[in-house]
Amino acid sequence: MKASRFHLSTLKEAPADAEIASHRLMTRAGMIRRLAGGIYSYMPLGLRVIRKIEAIVREEMNRAGAIELLMPVIQPAELWMESGRWDKYGPELLRLKDRHQRDFIVQPTSEEVITDIARQEIRSYRQMPKNFYHIQTKFRDERRPRFGVMRGREFTMKDAYSFDCDPEAALASYRAMYDAYVAIFSRMGLEFRAVAADTGAIGGSASHEFQVIAETGEDAIAWCPQSDYAANIELAEALAPSAPRGAPSEPLTKVATPARTSCEQVAQLLGMPLARTVKSLVLAVDRREPAKDGAQDFAGAARIVDTEIWLALVRGDHELNEVKAGKVPGLAGFRFATEAEIVEHFGCPPGYLGPIGPRRPVRVLADRTVAAMHDFVCGANEADFHYTGANWGRDLPEPTVADIRNVQAGDPSPDGKGVLAIQRGIEVGHVFYLGTKYSEAMEAKFIDVDGKAKYYEMGCYGIGITRLLGAAIEQNHDERGMVWPRPLAPFEVAIVPLGYARSEAVRAAADALYAQLLADGADVVLDDRDERPGAMFADWELIGVPLRVTVGERSLKEGQLELLERRGMRSQAVPVGEAAPAVRRLLAG
Repeated sequence: MKASRFHLSTLKEAPADAEIASHRLMTRAGMIRRLAGGIYSYMPLGLRVIRKIEAIVREEMNRAGAIELLMPVIQPAELWMESGRWDKYGPELLRLKDRHQRDFIVQPTSEEVITDIARQEIRSYRQMPKNFYHIQTKFRDERRPRFGVMRGREFTMKDAYSFDCDPEAALASYRAMYDAYVAIFSRMGLEFRAVAADTGAIGGSASHEFQVIAETGEDAIAWCPQSDYAANIELAEALAPSAPRGAPSEPLTKVATPARTSCEQVAQLLGMPLARTVKSLVLAVDRREPAKDGAQDFAGAARIVDTEIWLALVRGDHELNEVKAGKVPGLAGFRFATEAEIVEHFGCPPGYLGPIGPRRPVRVLADRTVAAMHDFVCGANEADFHYTGANWGRDLPEPTVADIRNVQAGDPSPDGKGVLAIQRGIEVGHVFYLGTKYSEAMEAKFIDVDGKAKYYEMGCYGIGITRLLGAAIEQNHDERGMVWPRPLAPFEVAIVPLGYARSEAVRAAADALYAQLLADGADVVLDDRDERPGAMFADWELIGVPLRVTVGERSLKEGQLELLERRGMRSQAVPVGEAAPAVRRLLAG
């Protein structure tokens, strides 16, 4: 490729709304152009990276025995009604009607469609195992799209779906996809970690996320350096304290804490560790029943007939884990209570809440750590007052106990083999074992070896193709621009001749090297634009091509070219005749 025939459109400044490095750099390098909130055009440079990602994904999926097909972007609502997700998915599901007023959706994922295909095409155990995949446009109507391609509304995803006769075979398919994902992200040259994860809206009973390690990642990963334990912080178990609860040693005392509404402020006022305080969070669960006229709200939930209030307690230096809390029996679908509900039940505004003496009955849920505390500090349900010396059993009833907090660095690893560390990650892949969640809902069956009709055992496996662009950049950039791993780079090598149009010697040397590298199979670009050397260098450093070869009259007179590795900006002079072999060695390394 010659740069004069390609489309390069770099910018000196990033847009004001670009919050993270990948968004800034992709825009400045001309890889993407914003069309609407969370919707981007992928320009030629960005598309080259997407095609390289897709090629690696296809090769490894095919190697693992998956079969490619292509399912539509638009899906009929009837399939989503069968699975139950038409009512459950929420406003992220973009719904529309055709000219006949029939309901459709723009697919965020394809479990329903592939299950419908399977029940028509796979009728016997002899046809399994099967694993179908496609690479297709998806749409999720994010409330606040941000971070460029990292959290856009329209994106490209590879999703695959396996069908098996029994759980053992399904888990074998799951493992094959897990291994394929390890191979995919390894080939891409990314630092990543596979972590146990919550199944979320997809459902199922087993789940692993593949996280690209990056400080700007939205996900927190808990992992143990002393073992192979790793889990998303949403799932990582916080073990109960090993020591038994201490006996009460202080009287229950109401103390004045004027204008101290946080645990940190109260602990500072009282001169005690934050770990002796208890944080109160008020949760509400709405009970619903179908309206008489059948009217329902947008999410498919019927009218509210009752609301149950819970008080969740975590230690002052801990944070509530909403995913864990939502799995406590009775708390599914909870929301945070309104201030009016809080005042009604506790008689005071937030900041002074506690489990002792609420105005109206509430259900008290204590984290494991809180349940093991004694002589702790909590709100007194009166503005400007807290209790010290609070104790379970003596001052208030024993609570319902569950693991409802985020783990922290230094907590014991759930596998008992060390302590946890926390790092940030960007989810780029997810594998789920679904079991019969969708096949039962959609009555999708096959005839087994015993002649009986049974539900398919299913798995689903996703990779964010376009999100990988952003994730790779977040992990690989510096102050000059992007630093692509070679397998993903839009070009592997950039030849930058100084004075290409003016110097016959420079032009001849650059053309000869270009032809030789093309013959060697390298993905090379020759920058034959009539630009200043500094501008060309800045462009290729911004774009992040792994190797740059500079051809100049001065170095040619000495029989040499300059070879620069973008990662680390390491430069070396190489003889003209050895430039192509040197490039091959560096690309192979």
